[in-house]
Amino acid sequence: MGYRRGLFLLQGYAVFSIDAVPAFNDNYIWVIHEDGHALAVDPGEAAPLEAFLQRNGLTLGGVLVTHHHGDHTGGIAQLAKRFPGLVVHGPATLAGVTAPTGDGRMVHWRSHAFRVLSVPGHTLDHLAYYGEGRLFCGDTLFGAGCGRVFEGTAEMMFRSLQALAALPADTLFYPAHEYTLSNLAFAVMVEPANTALRQRLAADSLKRERGEPTLPATLAGELATNPFLRTQVPEVIAAANTEAGFTLPDACAVFATLRSWKNRS
Repeated sequence: MGYRRGLFLLQGYAVFSIDAVPAFNDNYIWVIHEDGHALAVDPGEAAPLEAFLQRNGLTLGGVLVTHHHGDHTGGIAQLAKRFPGLVVHGPATLAGVTAPTGDGRMVHWRSHAFRVLSVPGHTLDHLAYYGEGRLFCGDTLFGAGCGRVFEGTAEMMFRSLQALAALPADTLFYPAHEYTLSNLAFAVMVEPANTALRQRLAADSLKRERGEPTLPATLAGELATNPFLRTQVPEVIAAANTEAGFTLPDACAVFATLRSWKNRS
């Protein structure tokens, strides 16, 4: 798999680029960079990131960590040795974090700022970072899916997803895993008559055949195709009711049923 580059412009001037550095089997380390300076998101392993930085003449100055799982943090110690003074932003509970942060706070990098959002569910310490129309959401929101609920509750994850879905519809979001095609296959099981969903499956399948990431994606696209964000849509409710074997009382219960169903699929 290659790298994915995105150059974003503000008032006609280049602001920063974002690249996806593949790691492990399906992780992405997102690298935000500008004028030779870089900020990495969830560096689970150091080697592929170091190779990317060297190849592109970049110096790593900061890291954003979404949560404590090793495939998001495993490279931090080595990177801190390679880049003295590396600033690691993340949950206060995480070893290796030099700049603890939390909900409602701001992370500043060069002339840019990212608002920190607490999004528990996958883990209790999970954070997301939102700024300049970009959302780095770790393992909370995926392309056409969401993370498993490991430490939190289904209600926590549901509320976290609702908070992310309330961001502007043109927000580009950058998950930490390439799970889109498997998530779309499940989404089609939930909503087989959803035309937008089938169109997305075809388009994203072609991307993967070309070795391209399916990400980033827009929140608008998720609202049209991601069953975990469509828990008030009649077709999704009906599918969840059928799976549960009874009429579910509310959208949160629909979400919990979908998440349990996906776990078994």
